[in-house]
Amino acid sequence: FTYNSGILVDYLKSTTYNTSAGKTSKHRREMPDMKAQNDVQVTIRVDKNLKENAENLFKQLGMNMSTALNVFLRKAVNESGIPFAVSIKSSGFGPAGCSADEIADLFTASVKREIARKQQTGLPIARYDVENKRAYLEYPDGKREYING
Repeated sequence: FTYNSGILVDYLKSTTYNTSAGKTSKHRREMPDMKAQNDVQVTIRVDKNLKENAENLFKQLGMNMSTALNVFLRKAVNESGIPFAVSIKSSGFGPAGCSADEIADLFTASVKREIARKQQTGLPIARYDVENKRAYLEYPDGKREYING
């Protein structure tokens, strides 16, 4: 839940203290709705899987989607920009702004997808024989055809 500091301050100011007869007691008016008066509803469209994955992540972090988006927006405003690298420039191996590990993971996943595709279609797969230090094509029947000799 979100507390609007103005509402909270107004609420605390509304607490009165009765000090007659040497006794102090608090008298509070009814607590106002803590939903911020300046809160607005924002509707965005996102991929269903992205939303579900994000909600699962945020749940593990102890927050909901609304809180997470508020964190992002506050960080962006505080930094006067997007709080992570955004670029149209690419390293050539993956999306811009990716770390070396992320690029390696993307590359590995891409190679695995390509191998699976070739296995499904019966095409040879390019491999490397570390022992012989030679590249070869591996056919679906297990036959190897070494490149250059």
